Amino acid sequence: MIGMTLALFLSAGDTSAQSAFDETAAPGQFESVAIARPAEALTFARLEANGRRRVIMVTRYRGGLVEGVDLSAALGRSVDDPIDVFLTEGYERLAKLPDGAGPEARVTADDRALVIPVDLRDRHVATGLNFPAHAGESGVARGPFLFPKLVEATGPYAPVPTGNGLLDYEVEVSWVPLTPLARGERPAHLGLVLCNDYTDRELLLRRIDPLDPTSGRGFTTGKSFPGSLPIGSLFVIPRDHHAFAEKLELRLYVNGRLRQRSPLRAALWRIDRLLDETWARRDLAWDHRGMAVRLPIEADRIPDRTLIMSGTPDGTIFQSITLGQKIRGLTAWILGGWNRSIPEHVVDAYIRDAREAGIYLKPGDKVAIHIESLGRIENEVIP
Repeated sequence: MIGMTLALFLSAGDTSAQSAFDETAAPGQFESVAIARPAEALTFARLEANGRRRVIMVTRYRGGLVEGVDLSAALGRSVDDPIDVFLTEGYERLAKLPDGAGPEARVTADDRALVIPVDLRDRHVATGLNFPAHAGESGVARGPFLFPKLVEATGPYAPVPTGNGLLDYEVEVSWVPLTPLARGERPAHLGLVLCNDYTDRELLLRRIDPLDPTSGRGFTTGKSFPGSLPIGSLFVIPRDHHAFAEKLELRLYVNGRLRQRSPLRAALWRIDRLLDETWARRDLAWDHRGMAVRLPIEADRIPDRTLIMSGTPDGTIFQSITLGQKIRGLTAWILGGWNRSIPEHVVDAYIRDAREAGIYLKPGDKVAIHIESLGRIENEVIP
């Protein structure tokens, strides 16, 4: 065991909090989003006032204003959730609504008034190391892998607390089943929404399995805390979700500086593979604060409204543990720290360095995700 641990923690590593991109967001850059034509995808947003939610079929998103059709007015009945109206009306009828809607159904709203665009569950399928460049910067050769993320989603402009750990960001795209999915089922339509998979790196590192990081041990606990899953301003149902996803480019900024950028097509496991891998792990359990938790499969179905998350590309704050930190951890163990494992000492060294360098998100930081056709997320970090 000691030999295996030494081999892992003495392998080369490099840590850097610097962005790989020399790009700063232009003023107003996040206030406009290209909206897909209804023939390609249906785009929904949601407003809420006095406890009443309104679903807007979006036709234009420019200069901080969202324009579209109020589906309650257009259909003559109450509509408060885009999945419900899609299942009732179908793709073709909804695609034709913008052309035939009268002025009473037209609406323009400030995009800052948009709330969480669709009702979701609180148990999701999360993916680690699905982008090879992210696996490389993390210092882990194996991947991808899955684990449960157990948290309620929040809206696109919700604040995110730092807590007592090391707060990291992860831009991701999520697929959303519109109906429960049986094993092997390939649905005709899936929803798409962007999200930020915030992570407490300190808590994750203290619970990870250093000999097999791809077991997913520690990831559920390090990624499941209130506010850790804000989702985008738009909910999109493409006509062909495979072709639509291939065109998406993920972008994340911190205080206006680009930190992450990658096409979604760089992911190793696409949606069909992610569904298959979810079923392959249906009997596995992960520890979450002393409880055994599993991937969300109920009554032999993946429940509707479950997020199936893509994983994140490179550019996160955590970018592996350095050789110096590994040596210091080993030295601490040799010099009498035998009551704790070598990996625990190494993690201590990493955390001390990270806190002293101040490389993780701090109160007052602003994290923005902007993806054409999928909308935006902007979160301020709070204590």
